[in-house]
Parts: sequence; structure tokens; C-alpha cells
Amino acid sequence: MPVEPSAKTVLADWFRAHSTPLTTLDPQQPLDDLEGLREIIGNARVVAIGEGAHFVEEFSRVRRRVLRFLAERCGFTVFAMEFGFSEAFPLDRWLQGDGDDGDLATVSRAAAEWGAADLMHWLRHHNRTSKHPLSFAGIDVPEAGGTLRPALEPVADYLREVDPDALRLVEAILDVSDRFLKGCGSGAAAGPAWAALPVAEQNELTAVLARLLLRLRAAEPLYVSRSSQSRFDIARRRVEAACHTDYMFQAMHALLSGQGLAADLSVREIYMAESVRWHLDHTEPGTRIVLAAHNNHIHKTAFTLELAGGLTSLPMGRHLQRMLGQDYRTVALVHTADHVPEMYPDQSAAVGFTLAEAHLEPAQPGSVEAALADAGLADRVTLTDLRHSPRDTQGTPLLNGIRAQSSPLSTRVPEAFDAVIAVPTVTRDRTVRF
Repeated sequence: MPVEPSAKTVLADWFRAHSTPLTTLDPQQPLDDLEGLREIIGNARVVAIGEGAHFVEEFSRVRRRVLRFLAERCGFTVFAMEFGFSEAFPLDRWLQGDGDDGDLATVSRAAAEWGAADLMHWLRHHNRTSKHPLSFAGIDVPEAGGTLRPALEPVADYLREVDPDALRLVEAILDVSDRFLKGCGSGAAAGPAWAALPVAEQNELTAVLARLLLRLRAAEPLYVSRSSQSRFDIARRRVEAACHTDYMFQAMHALLSGQGLAADLSVREIYMAESVRWHLDHTEPGTRIVLAAHNNHIHKTAFTLELAGGLTSLPMGRHLQRMLGQDYRTVALVHTADHVPEMYPDQSAAVGFTLAEAHLEPAQPGSVEAALADAGLADRVTLTDLRHSPRDTQGTPLLNGIRAQSSPLSTRVPEAFDAVIAVPTVTRDRTVRF
């Protein structure tokens, strides 16, 4: 009797047959090799481009090529990113041509210092020279949960105009937050700092934020009559960012202290998903968005990270899949190198972690990275359509793992991502300044 091929052999053969070589990582080169993406994304309104690890130069270069392709050949007009909702508005004005080329650090310290400087300068140049300019949109809580001021300072300016009596609420919130957030650069640092506050001040922060949000909701007709619907909607979304961030202070502390609740960090994920929908609702009908975020955020299904004993996450992509259905497509970015920049918790660091190279164990059987290696594709840049990848006799995908940073992640890969782009090398982004 013939011997049934192993799952490893089936996956290797399938990847060899269904992976398309890409010719370059250079964002300025011709785009014909990316035409295979057109069928994968179809008519989706939101196409998410991931990354298997933060601060990797090759992933940034791939994203720029894909972004060009989607803008120039598929009609996408908005680039949204894992970047603060509030902070994106002044950055977008700079990207559309305001100010001078050297103003990025003044306009957005986060963009200049967190590895997005090259991307932002490229976008500004693209918008100045291309027939397909892109608006920029933020979707995240301020500085990934590390501060409140970028969200609430513009709200204070708005209240001075439409409701000066409510300004004291914002001032009370910032007074408390300034006692523990100075010097914090991310949610990883803010969680422990929040825990050092007296409980009364922790409760005050949450209570006043809730009161501010409820007042905006109740007084909407009055505020709109004194400004505009658009300005009110932005102010409300900024206050919602602050409320979600306050929850994240508590959730991050609980996680780091080993007391986290299942799916607790998903509070940030739902904010990002609803921000994507907010931008769809506040742009012209037919707008299409390219969304850049970590693979773990764009993931369409729930998954478990081996962190603090295991943490089930409901990622942004799971919420977007529920909201948008086939209007949401995902492209994961992975690598086949033996190392990667990793973020190690470090409460002595301003951002709450230290960035250092991590050596990787061989990829686990059944993972994307192992299948690429077994197919002899580990040294190439490839695009693979995952939608029809092989399954076993019970219908379970044979492809059941992907790397997340330096850790293996067990997941039904074809249900989480529509396609994957793989690169063979990893270079740490040297523009990161922390």
C-alpha cells in the first residue's frame, strides 16, 4: 500500500507550488511582482499588513512596497497605523506638506524616535511626488498606553471654546496622571508607575475620566452647535482613548504581577478596531484603508500567548473580522532568520523594556517558518496565498504556527491570515532611539 505523505512533506510541497518569488525589497522598484496580491485582497475596504516583530528594517521596506502597490494600482487612499489616534492629526498635516522636511521630531516625537522616521519621510516624499497621495490615520491609544496628555490636551483646547466649565475635569485628570506618567514611554512602563499611586488617586482618575466621557455624550447637541459634528466626534474619540488607556494601566500592572485576567489587554485591541471603523465612517464612501500593525494585532482569530502563565487575546483583527467580514483581509510578514530584535521587560528603562537581539530555536513543525525552510524557500523573499492551504481529513489546517517576536505562536494560520510575505534576513532598525 502507498504510504501517506507526512504533514511536513505536504506543507513543503504546497509552499513550493504556491509561493511567488518577489524580486526586491526596494520600495522604489517596479511593482509587477506584487500583482498576486490583487486577487487575495479582492474588494476589501481594509487590508492589514503585519510584521512578525517590531523594529525590523526589512518589514518596514516590504510595507512601503505593498503600500505603494495598493495606492497606485488598487485605489487605496488612507494609510492607518498602530499609532496614536490623537497624535496622527498633526502628523498627517505634515505628511500632506505643512512645514519643512526637518520638522518631524517637532511634529511627532513618537514617530521620530520609535522607528517610523524613515517611513514618515518616505510618505511625505510620496505625497509630494505621486499621483496617488495617502492620508495618514492613527488608531491606537496614546503612545501605546504610556501617557494621557496627547489625547487630553487637545480636548482641553476644545472645551475652552465649547464648555469652559468642564475644563476642570481635564485639569483634574492631568494633575493625577502627571504624578506617575512623567518619563513613561509605553504601557509597559506606565502600568507599574500607576500601581505606585495611592488607591484613592487611582480611583479618582477612573471616576473623573468616566464623568468627562459621559458629559460629552450627554451634551453632544450643545457641543456640536458651538463647534461642528466633526470636531465633536474627534474630541469624544480622544476622551475614549484616555478611558481605554486608564484601563490599560491596571491591566498591564496585573499582567506583569501575574494577576492578569484572560483577554484583559484586549481593551486596547477593541479601541484600535473601533478606530479603524471610525475612520471608515468619517471618510468618503468607498474609501479603502491600508492598515499597518503587528501580526498579533491584525490576527483574525483569538489566540494564546505563553506570557504570565498564558493569556488569551482577542486581537484587533478578530474584532475587525466581526465588524467587516470579507471587507477585511490580512497579510502577515514573517522572516526565516535565526535571530530577531526582542523587547525584554525592564522597569528601569524609560519605555519599560530593553531591546536586544534574541537567538531563535529552529522553527516548530507545522509553522509557516518551518514550511518555508522545508520547501527550500528560506533564503528568498516570497508571497504565499494561504486561503487554500492544505487541511487534514477533519478540515483542520496543517499550518498551525507562526513566530510572534521570538516566541512560537500556535494558531490556525490560514484562518488568521489570508497571505504571508516572508523575508530571509532581519536587520534591527537603527532609527529607534530609546
